[in-house]
This record gives sequence, structure tokens and C-alpha cells, in this order.
Amino acid sequence: MAEDSFDLVVIGGGPGGYVAAIRAAQLGMRVACVEKDPTLGGTCLNVGCIPSKALLDSSEKFQEVGHMARQGVVVDKVTLDLPAMMAWKDKVVSENTRGIDFLFKKNKIERVRGFGRIAAPGQVVSTAEDGTERVLATRTILIATGSEVTPLPGVEIDEKRIVSSTGALSLSAVPKHLVVVGGGIIGLELGSVWRRLGAQVTVIEFLDRITPGIDLEVAKTLQRTLGKQGMKFRLGTKVTAAAATDAGIALTVEPSAGGTAEQLECDVVLVAIGRRPYTRGLGLDAVGIALDPRGRIPIDDHFQTSLPGIYAIGDVVRGQMLAHKAEDEGSVAAEIIAGQSGHIDYDAIPGVVYTWPEVATVGRSEEDLKAAGVAYKVGKFPFTANSRARCIGEMDGFVKILADPRTEKVLGVHIIGPDAGTLIAECVLAMEYGGSAEDIARTCHAHPTLNEAVKEAALAVDGRALHI
Repeated sequence: MAEDSFDLVVIGGGPGGYVAAIRAAQLGMRVACVEKDPTLGGTCLNVGCIPSKALLDSSEKFQEVGHMARQGVVVDKVTLDLPAMMAWKDKVVSENTRGIDFLFKKNKIERVRGFGRIAAPGQVVSTAEDGTERVLATRTILIATGSEVTPLPGVEIDEKRIVSSTGALSLSAVPKHLVVVGGGIIGLELGSVWRRLGAQVTVIEFLDRITPGIDLEVAKTLQRTLGKQGMKFRLGTKVTAAAATDAGIALTVEPSAGGTAEQLECDVVLVAIGRRPYTRGLGLDAVGIALDPRGRIPIDDHFQTSLPGIYAIGDVVRGQMLAHKAEDEGSVAAEIIAGQSGHIDYDAIPGVVYTWPEVATVGRSEEDLKAAGVAYKVGKFPFTANSRARCIGEMDGFVKILADPRTEKVLGVHIIGPDAGTLIAECVLAMEYGGSAEDIARTCHAHPTLNEAVKEAALAVDGRALHI
């Protein structure tokens, strides 16, 4: 076994890991990144964020072309070339992963192909597919191994007819009836893709609402809007079994609270009940790092585990499982390892649901504030009163700003509407700097833009919205 010495070895080449590696290299460290998959980028770039957004955009365009007659654009016939759409998705993924390869070379980061295991503090063993081992001696170790699909008892994923998010990105044909198990972000996004392309889509959710954790008013509006688009919902329902039949898949479902079971027929099932930290094979037990009850690696406020010199970030630690959260943690962790200071305001990390309309949220929801007994004011503005939204014919949704009643400091912002994921950015910046609704309201916004709805919601906090 060959042995090499590094300042930092990162285990995992996803968004958190590759960003940490790049930032550490920028700070003068000798860095290696151990990644088991053939391409860098992790779940996000390979079978998550990037391919799903490529398909969401393509399917949205396919649907939009069929509805342009209202604006005087008449297309005689719109047809779907699914292989070409999948090829476009694959091209987008390939270009992104090759981009990370380039950044590694540019920053002189050694990419090590293999499964990383911590043999001891300061020592990582990388095992290649052929069993060859390479020992990496290092001053510090950063765990960034991400997460994996949470399995559903009684439902075995084969990635053909019963699929995870990975299989749902590569179906060879549009399902006649797709059942999505789980009413969270992943299920709704991928359900939207296949509904737009012609599938009947039924979402089964254990809870009595979709998108748990998102502001309830926004969640209800999203469900109502997706319902108008043709998506069906069965809330308060659980799936207990799945069996292959000549016709497809027979799902056994029953009320979450208990009751009579029934059969539901479909041809494809998407299991999307969440993700769990990926820590298998890391050797944590051997070095004495215990997981918390949710399978996460405990860390302190500087990302250090219970062992000095071993750090962890991203989906394997506490907090939201978001690629951009992992990226921020990777960058800050590298700076801390280099002896600098770093900080992340976890209240100012946005989340986005890339359905249409989009949902974007940052900070605390009304339910959070009520549960904590925190007083707040609400400013809300609908897209029906926004001139740009009318121009593009996208008027579903609203902007809601929650603010402190005394100082108007922004406590949370929740948007459902066109390009919500972009609109949320100025609100995140305002919160990062401790800004108020008044600060947003007094900032000049270009006309006509969707962003004006954000300004109007900020004005509404003080009861002085101008256009409603």
C-alpha cells in the first residue's frame, strides 16, 4: 500500500466536499478528495439537483408551448421526443461534472477514486473497485459523504417500475399512471415533470399536508395550484406494500391513522419519503465517533466531531439537507481548518421547490413563530396585482414577509409564484445583514418586474402597499 501526506483529505466529492477542497487549496493546503463514484458532484450534480432541473425546464417548455395560443402564438402540434430530452439532461450533467474536474486540476487538488474509510485520526484508506488500497496520511479529515434515499418498508426499489429519484430521472417512457409516495420537494418536482409530459400523477402523503416544514399557507396554495394542473393528492395515507402484476404495480394503501386497506393500481411508483445520512463503511465506530439518534455525525459549532482533526459537513450533520447549505459549510470549514474564522447564519439559508409556480422560503414560518410565542407582523402581496406577472400570464401565488412588530426586522419570507427561487435572494441578503421590511420597502425596484411584489409585501408590513 502506497502512502501520501496531505494537509486535508476530504471524503466525498459532492457540493460540500468539492467546495471545501477548492477553498482549502485556495488557502494553500495540499488537498486530496476521495470519491467512490466515477464522476464528481455527488447526488446533486449526477442524480439530483442538476438533472431534475434540466427535466423540469424541458417539461415546462413542452407544456408552455401547448398553452401559448392565449398570447397569440399558435403551434399546430407539439410532440415529445423523450430520448432527446434525456440526452439534453445527460449533456447538462456531463458538462457540470467535467467543470468540477477542471476546477480540481486548476487548484491542484488530487482526486482519488475509491471508497474512503477513516483508519485512524490522520489516516484515510481509499479502496478502489479492484480492492487496491491507498493510504493517505493527513493533518485533518473532512467527512462530506452526503445522503442516500430513505427506503420504504414493504416496497423494494428496482429502479425500473419502483424507482427512487435516481430512476425517476431516467424512465424510458412516460408512465400512464405514476404514484409518488411522499409529498415533499423531490416527489412534487419529479411528479411535475412526468405530469407535464402526459402522465396521470397521484401523490400519497403520510401527513395531512404536503411539503412539511414549509409555511402552511404556502403549502396549501401549492397543493391547490398543483391540483388545478391535474395532480391528485391522497393525504393522511400510507403505503404498506407493493406487488408486481401483469398490469403494473399494485400498491396497498391505508389511512395513516389506521383503517381499511385498499389496492391502488399504477405502472410506476416513485418512492420519495426523504433522505438519510450516508455513513456506511466510514469506519466511525472503529475510531470512536458515535452517531446521534437520527444517524447524523455530531459536530460542534466549528464542524469538528468528537475527535480533534476530524470534521464533518453537509447532509451527514444537523440541519437542512440542501446542496447550498453544504457548500457554505464546506467553504467555512476549510477556512476554520486553515486557522481563519467563519460563520453561517442558518436562519438565512433559503429553500426552493422548483415546481411551477415555484416556492421559496427563508427564515421562520408563521407556525414556527406561533409555537415559539414570538410576536410578528405580516405583509402580503399577491401576484395578481403585479404588472409583470400579468404580462407573462403567471399570476398564481403571493409574497409574504414576517417581521418584528417593533423593529420590522425580517424574521421570514415565503414566496409562491413565478421565479420565486430568484426573488428570494434579496430577502436572504436583507436577513443576512439584519435588515428590516422598511429597508426592502425603501429600496427602488425596477418596473415592471416580479421583484416589485417583494417591495409591495414589505410595504404591506406597515399597512401601506401601493398597488392593492
